Amino acid sequence: MKKFVIERELPGAKQLTQAQLQEIAINSCAAIDKLDAQYHWVQTFVVEDRLYCVHMAPDEATIRLHAKEGGFPVTRVSEVLAIIDPTTSV
Repeated sequence: MKKFVIERELPGAKQLTQAQLQEIAINSCAAIDKLDAQYHWVQTFVVEDRLYCVHMAPDEATIRLHAKEGGFPVTRVSEVLAIIDPTTSV
């Protein structure tokens, strides 16, 4: 599977309550269950007016299908080509 970062424009994201975040998570998991493909939601970062989601899937089409099933906006899908961290410097 490939790793993707999904940018979702969501005005007011920083003001989402814990209950609203839980509802988003429930919808995401339900959408994953409907897919006929390997799929893994790694994590989501909530910022000002966006969500940045890290998911693993076979391709971008599957990422977009998950979004459609879950009713999630998709602003941009980017495949992760490399990962660097402090250990990369040695």
